[in-house]
Amino acid sequence: MFIQLHALTSYPSTLLNRDDAGFAKQLPFGGATRTRVSSQCLKYHWRNFDGEHALYDMDVPKSLRSRETFWRRLAQPLIDDGHPAPLVRAVTFALKERLLSDDKAGKRDLKTLIDPDEDDDTREMIDTNQVTIFGVPEMRYLRELASGMIEDAKEDFPVFWQENGEPDSDTVRDAADAMRDISKRDLKKNLKGLKLASGLDAAMFGRMATSDVLARGDAAVHVAHAFTTHAQESESDYFSAVDELRRDEPEESGELGAGHINTQELTSGLFYSYVVVDVPLLVSNLSGVEQDEWTDGNTDLAAEVMERFAQLMATVSPGAKLGSTAPYSYAQCLFAEAGTAQPRTLANAFQTPAPTQNVLENSYEKLGQYVDEIDQMYGVQTDRRLAAMGPSGTLTGHLKTDDTTTVPALAEWTANQIQTV
Repeated sequence: MFIQLHALTSYPSTLLNRDDAGFAKQLPFGGATRTRVSSQCLKYHWRNFDGEHALYDMDVPKSLRSRETFWRRLAQPLIDDGHPAPLVRAVTFALKERLLSDDKAGKRDLKTLIDPDEDDDTREMIDTNQVTIFGVPEMRYLRELASGMIEDAKEDFPVFWQENGEPDSDTVRDAADAMRDISKRDLKKNLKGLKLASGLDAAMFGRMATSDVLARGDAAVHVAHAFTTHAQESESDYFSAVDELRRDEPEESGELGAGHINTQELTSGLFYSYVVVDVPLLVSNLSGVEQDEWTDGNTDLAAEVMERFAQLMATVSPGAKLGSTAPYSYAQCLFAEAGTAQPRTLANAFQTPAPTQNVLENSYEKLGQYVDEIDQMYGVQTDRRLAAMGPSGTLTGHLKTDDTTTVPALAEWTANQIQTV
């Protein structure tokens, strides 16, 4: 079962998503360059939105995205609780290696972490090379596991609990062996048994994992890059910042020059956005049930996620350059579909760019005609709801909907598709 969401949203005079040179991201499509907003940008703002319908207002654990998760959420709390820092560093590193590389930590590395030289950067050894995704339940379990391992070592290695204690080389070696003795099978089994182990973010948007110990999570919410239904419209904006002290108190030279002069690209456009929600996978990721048994899972939680997400897609904008462009727009059209057929984007409705004069009306016409053609070729395969403003009179006929509705009602309808199966 899939729920598909299509949106048309207009943004005037903005720079929503920049490339490495500071220009608006682009996409060549249908022989014309379009302004683009990446799926990563959209997902970032949807999941981090802090307001009405926010995802993290729900009573669900959050995902942690960072290179420093092992230090900030595992090592530092254990040290703050009074555990010996050398053993904390060692067991944290051992867990990191077991989880991410599927192997035991090297003995030499562990000895370095237990008894470092002055030039050894133990913090850098514990931080990961790239951003990792872990859930709060996972880190809580790992913290308890590490704490237990350290406490079990207290009788054998009391020197680490002694003030100014200095372990000899044999003690360092034996302590390193103890801290790396982590059962792969038990670790994998216990992590898998955690409810919403990797957090809501990973349940929705997935988690890449190269280790057999750490569960990989396929994304249940598939997000396309948004792009303009028409050819790109952009302007190079020349701006200056006034040096007000020089303005109000000029020096003898009489120079009143600006404090800063520069240019930036601004764009305007009507963007088509497309999202697919794989309902069985969403319920499976949220509940821990097998995907083919998703109806036995927590469909109420998945329905709440779906209802909130539909609202966010229609109302939450990418947040770049808030102070100078105020890029806040609501979708002018939100079209929802539910069914079991293979999802298909409606982006090809705009393969030929829409004329920019009366762009919303022209985009509606293109969207409606394309859906008509799809239905004529493949048959009507989905149940549908439409929320739209402006010249949308012909859309209901083209899209096979009885009438337009409100965004809250449409969002509630998407949630009901999950709960009533």
